[in-house]
Amino acid sequence: MEYRTLGRTGVKVSPLCLGAMMFGAWGNADHAESIRIIHRALDAGINFIDTADVYSRGESEEIVGKALAGGRRDDVVLATKFHSAMGDDPNERGNSRRWIVREVEASLRRLGTDWIDLYQVHRPDPYTDIEETLSALTDLVRDGKVRYIGSSTFPASQIVEAQWVARERGLERFKCEQPPYSLLVRGVEADVLPTCKRHGIGVIAWSPLAGGWLSGRWRKGQEPPRTRRAERLPERYDLSCPENQRKLDAADALGRLADEAGMSLVEMAIAWVVNHPAVTAAIIGPRTMDQLEDQLPAADRSLPEDLLDRIDEVVPPGVNLNPADAGWQNPALEAAARRR
Repeated sequence: MEYRTLGRTGVKVSPLCLGAMMFGAWGNADHAESIRIIHRALDAGINFIDTADVYSRGESEEIVGKALAGGRRDDVVLATKFHSAMGDDPNERGNSRRWIVREVEASLRRLGTDWIDLYQVHRPDPYTDIEETLSALTDLVRDGKVRYIGSSTFPASQIVEAQWVARERGLERFKCEQPPYSLLVRGVEADVLPTCKRHGIGVIAWSPLAGGWLSGRWRKGQEPPRTRRAERLPERYDLSCPENQRKLDAADALGRLADEAGMSLVEMAIAWVVNHPAVTAAIIGPRTMDQLEDQLPAADRSLPEDLLDRIDEVVPPGVNLNPADAGWQNPALEAAARRR
């Protein structure tokens, strides 16, 4: 597997990052099988694992920690995230110093490690000054508990603001951004990806299969798959929504393109993300060993120019077919902010 540099850190990571969201109660509750999947990914050359405190309320981090015990920790670039609610207390969430310095200890304990390679802000927090967040994260880096820091699902304006504040205040800067990016969710091409490229920020794309829409199971004339995610997020899956009907049409057309190109839609979708010049790695999130095996070949796939052109005809560059897939709602667009 050909490794890439994560931003300007000098750290080499695999173009496929193993996402651990589906390990635990949210996906595969069998710890032993989840650990086997992690070990298989490492044996295949993946050296990059991404999880988060909120995934199955810490269970995902615990599983990853078990998998890396016994000597495999040093060979892995280990990333996790904070921000989402981890309890009923209103202060058990967010991007405040108070929460960060508490929650990092919990993540370190669950992961069974003394340090986190990449500690990421899972979402922007409109109620917390970015200087507050960067200052707390800088202290963690200086204490040796965290090596690098990053953001996830930040709009371009806040990526730039964070870089400016870090420079002006002498704080650690975000070394990477983790945006949603797939054949069906291309909005970040307009501003986020070019911004990251200009500032030397690595990009770790989440959901390259568009939440399962590009798994090959969503095809016209077939019964749509029933999943927990579809039940939990009807705005992204309910086919009575015109935006989701457009996704079904596009997934079907893209499936036919993949068939003609002699590859699976899974391979084509992940390879397409990985081959963007601004992208460092795509996060794959298998729930089963079969899903992992289906996704691994994408690391070595390259897509010809004519296929890329035909993909652009199905979903134009810079377009999210369903705005709900953007992963973050700008609070400035909420009703209360628009009313006078």
